[in-house]
Amino acid sequence: MNITSTPMLFPIEPDEFWKKIQQLIRAELAKKNEKQVEYTTPGFVQKPLYKAFEVCEMLNVSRQTLHSWAKEGLLRPYKIKSRVFYLWSDIEKLISHKSE
Repeated sequence: MNITSTPMLFPIEPDEFWKKIQQLIRAELAKKNEKQVEYTTPGFVQKPLYKAFEVCEMLNVSRQTLHSWAKEGLLRPYKIKSRVFYLWSDIEKLISHKSE
């Protein structure tokens, strides 16, 4: 028995094994990317509810700013279970109010 040789746990070469693993991972990622679910509500042109982080990205503000706007009454948060959402109509009012 050769002591320097690596014990074989698989009936294929390690390089071939890693190539097959990479192919499987790529195939699964491709499947995941193909299955993009569209979260739209029939009849709505605009998404009606936005999560807090989406509003932050949209308006380029921090979560603290959203919280202070809620305290001031500029933007009303709606809590559904453990999540906080904002209505698009409220966001539009805030944008038009801020631009005036």
